Amino acid sequence: MNSQTYIDLENQYGAHNYKPLDVVISQANGVWVEDVDGKKYLDCLAAYSAVNQGHCHLKIIQALVEQAGKVTLTSRAFRNDQLGPFMRELCELTRYEMAVPMNSGAEAVETAIKLARKWAYEVKGVPRHEAEIITVAGNFHGRTITTISFSTEPSYKNDFGPFTPGFVTVPYGDSAAVEDAITANTAAILFEPIQGEAGVVIPPAGYIKRLREICDRNNVLLIADEIQTGLGRTGKLFACEHEGVRPDLTVIGKALSGGVYPVSAVLSSRAIMGLFKPGEHGSTFGGNPLACAVGRAALKVIVEEKLVENSAALGEYFLEQVAEIPSPHVQEVRGRGLFVGVELKPEAGGARRFCEALKDRGILCKETHDNVIRFAPPLVIDKATIDWALPAIREVLNMK
Repeated sequence: MNSQTYIDLENQYGAHNYKPLDVVISQANGVWVEDVDGKKYLDCLAAYSAVNQGHCHLKIIQALVEQAGKVTLTSRAFRNDQLGPFMRELCELTRYEMAVPMNSGAEAVETAIKLARKWAYEVKGVPRHEAEIITVAGNFHGRTITTISFSTEPSYKNDFGPFTPGFVTVPYGDSAAVEDAITANTAAILFEPIQGEAGVVIPPAGYIKRLREICDRNNVLLIADEIQTGLGRTGKLFACEHEGVRPDLTVIGKALSGGVYPVSAVLSSRAIMGLFKPGEHGSTFGGNPLACAVGRAALKVIVEEKLVENSAALGEYFLEQVAEIPSPHVQEVRGRGLFVGVELKPEAGGARRFCEALKDRGILCKETHDNVIRFAPPLVIDKATIDWALPAIREVLNMK
């Protein structure tokens, strides 16, 4: 079957809740993918940073296959021989004391919210069911009813109410607004150190550090959603490290499995994580032996192949090269590590047509919020490959 046949099948039998570019990928390796018609493309989205280690990394695939032949699922009713080692290796790498494993990023965000509320009632003394969490405009934390309840994007919320109460939203990057929103019932501040879905939006310098100070002064937890920015994407293991900040809870996912299997987690201290008691929270698949084996391999690749360092060095180079492209369409180029957003002027006609033109030239990326092209290739990319892509990017950014 050719690409159009697959597209037609998807359109006929699948819910139309996505608007993908019309490329049907059948194989992938490293930074390259191939469609059913045999055309190769450079992946500059990395499955929204889930494949930081590159597509089908051999060591991660080997771990998956080996574990799949032993045991894949026990549920948390029993223990397995992969969970303990995975939690230890994850905590040692991230310097947190404890973790709770889940599956999707949205599940992990929900877990962090539950944990923050429980801390508010049992430790801070907030009256039960009156805890508030401060969130920021432009956020993206998932698609569950709770996470869209504090979204400011109408398309994420229209026709899906009523919504979960207990959230207060302030402008992103405005620490004064955060401080003004704090009350005696504030349990936590939930934020992304760089907003990916909003268009690779970077807050003002010092913003994250000020959030940490505000939380310390007011006995409030700081929760960082590092699902997209974490595990090397921005040139640090976590994006909060750019300002030397350590959140009370950090939420991770995506690259935690190298894109091979759904794995997510919440990281925190023993004092906070220890508030969970048996029966209060869980997941049938969270922490399953297959997920843990994959996660262990994915973390090992990040460390052994120095992907954080590669992201820092090549991200700086890529950002500089793209920023120097003279284009009548570009409003701003911004980024950190291999996480780059090209914001187009309103009169440019939207980012979609630029992404489609890049696809035709063998580069896959995706528009976000209408006017931003997001470039986020796997962290295994090399300089020669970036240099290969730059002429096509220059050409597309200067098309009529």
